[in-house]
Amino acid sequence: MIIPAYVARNARKYPNQEAVIDGSLRATWQQLDQHVNQFAEHLACDHNIKAGDRVCLVLPNNYAFIVAHFAIQRLGAIVAPINVKLTATELAYIFENAEASLVITCDLTSDQALKACGVSKLPSLVINDMPAHATENSSGRQFETLNEQAITESATLLYTSGTTGRPKGVLFDHKALLFVGMMFATEMHYGPQSRLLSLMPFTHSAPLNLSLVGGTLVGSTHVIAPTFTPDLLLGLVQKERTTHFFGAPVAYLLTAQHPEIAHADFSSMSHWIYGGGPLAGDHARRVQQTFRSDQFYCVYGLTEAGPTGSLLLPNEHTDKAGSVGQRAAAFTEIRVVNASGKIADIDEAGEIHIGGEGVMREYWHNEQATREIFTDDGWIRTGDIGVRDADGFYWVKDRIKDLIISGGVNVYPREVEDALASHPAVLEAAVIGVPHDEWGETVKACVVLRETIDEAELRTHVAERLADYKRPRVYAFMDELPHNANGKVLKHQLR
Repeated sequence: MIIPAYVARNARKYPNQEAVIDGSLRATWQQLDQHVNQFAEHLACDHNIKAGDRVCLVLPNNYAFIVAHFAIQRLGAIVAPINVKLTATELAYIFENAEASLVITCDLTSDQALKACGVSKLPSLVINDMPAHATENSSGRQFETLNEQAITESATLLYTSGTTGRPKGVLFDHKALLFVGMMFATEMHYGPQSRLLSLMPFTHSAPLNLSLVGGTLVGSTHVIAPTFTPDLLLGLVQKERTTHFFGAPVAYLLTAQHPEIAHADFSSMSHWIYGGGPLAGDHARRVQQTFRSDQFYCVYGLTEAGPTGSLLLPNEHTDKAGSVGQRAAAFTEIRVVNASGKIADIDEAGEIHIGGEGVMREYWHNEQATREIFTDDGWIRTGDIGVRDADGFYWVKDRIKDLIISGGVNVYPREVEDALASHPAVLEAAVIGVPHDEWGETVKACVVLRETIDEAELRTHVAERLADYKRPRVYAFMDELPHNANGKVLKHQLR
């Protein structure tokens, strides 16, 4: 079955169970399936959307996004969720690269999107009330399933953040995303009783494919909001009795500072999941203590791989916090390959590769980049430097492109960031290389503090933990670090 066929299945199995909770809107699986079908008819009849067309969504996490996502796929068209924070110029490039047939947005996110549509001469559709829009002029025509071969057809086109140049479109078919969703549902014990809180944007692969698709496959309830704030996290967990939350490390670090967190009722939560980067050991312990839970899962992966990859389980955090786990997730394999193309020895640095059924089909209209990212045996090159320790745990040292070479010696920024994060006054830190006349590059630390300290104190703290050549020579204290919508630090902006 294609992905939206599971919406129809859930409507038959769990017709009166809540499928989506979006503020005051509460839709059952039966209602969601009806709205998906009606909106699919609207797209087909009024906008001539057909199989293979690309439809861009510039929408926050709202009910309209979910209905439109499944309706587009139900027609056999390709859904392209786009970061709502992009400028009109950036959006216009993506619309044109995707050769989009339609752009769907809402008043909250339409300003730049409509400007981009004007530049690209694209039709647009602004939706502020999805149930009303879906039911308007509906004839009841059914779009429940396509033929069996449809699972190998393209389903989703996701654009990478473009931190090193123009964003690339990552194309997935239904079969790959079904494996990705099943992987996460299996590993995180999703079921019809689960209530998944999604505050990270569905325009990124992890919230979209792990939470929205994964939860839909097994009939979980989706609790959503247009953005993330610590207030929303605390409020919705308690009000809706959610069971699972996925967020970037910064989401946990910010929420851990909330003045009401000590009084929050987290008793419904069985899975606190984080990804987009590991939590340093000291930060992980601090977050666990503040959230009063040891049920934390670290997940590691790559958009191009689904995302699938590896995971660090709760019982492994005590000794291995900061690692990305000992094994690959379900339906997935992981390996570290050295410069000679062989499996790296214990503690030997190499590039991490991910293989499995959940990997992308190709980069959209980019044959060269597609050839470069795939290995000869069909695995994905992550671009991450990693090692595997004597206990079999994987550690991501850094992005290959972020490696600092100072005086001919490799410095891994993440190791320096972990040393900085171990100081209780440090909320967040990012390390970059900056030009140096003698050494080529030197280490610069960009630091966000939770309380005021002297730079000298932080230098002493780092000196006790790192060799001289790894220590930052330059410090910049900042109010906040630049992040993308999924919580990753944008080091190119710091540079």
